[in-house]
Amino acid sequence: RKLQLRQLFPNVEAMKNSRGQLNGDASFTGTGNSVADLLATSNGQLKLLMNDGLISRSLMEIAGLNVGNYVVGKLFGDDQVRINCAATDLKLQNGVATPNLFVFDTENAIINVSGNANFASERLDLSVNPESKGVRIVTLRSPLYVRGTFKNPDAGVKTGPLLARGAAAVALGAVVGPAAALLALISPSDNEDNQCSTVLQQMKQKK
Repeated sequence: RKLQLRQLFPNVEAMKNSRGQLNGDASFTGTGNSVADLLATSNGQLKLLMNDGLISRSLMEIAGLNVGNYVVGKLFGDDQVRINCAATDLKLQNGVATPNLFVFDTENAIINVSGNANFASERLDLSVNPESKGVRIVTLRSPLYVRGTFKNPDAGVKTGPLLARGAAAVALGAVVGPAAALLALISPSDNEDNQCSTVLQQMKQKK
């Protein structure tokens, strides 16, 4: 709990200008002699919050995440992305991670991620759905996709019409439970402002 993002990789230059406080809970099992084997057979749950974050696109370059750079570039176009809150509630079943909730609240947009990551086959099938807060830096009219192998993923803009408002409302209703569960990661004794608390409370109250 209360782990600062820059503390994860203190010797990485690009991390020095990054910030954010991480809080999380993890409970899962797996078998094998390596991290990859453990994840490929994992069952359980992972909950993670990051509050008041600032992440550099160069971090993705260091990690070799060209797809990440593509997505961030499409959504923001900036070298640094300010994240008010990042929240995820992942279910792990037979090596497949599926988000009950995966959301980024930024200055100008709310980004919802759905789909799955299969650690057994090492493949991704994700949708990235931006919702502008009014200032139109988000130039996309359709969601992004991220598909393919972990090593060589592919990303692009989904074709076809936007999701109907009714379908979006159903999706919002599905996050009420996970949002309420993630609120437990925020200590009521914290005196400083926690932007994740505001975001999750809003999601919890959606009907």
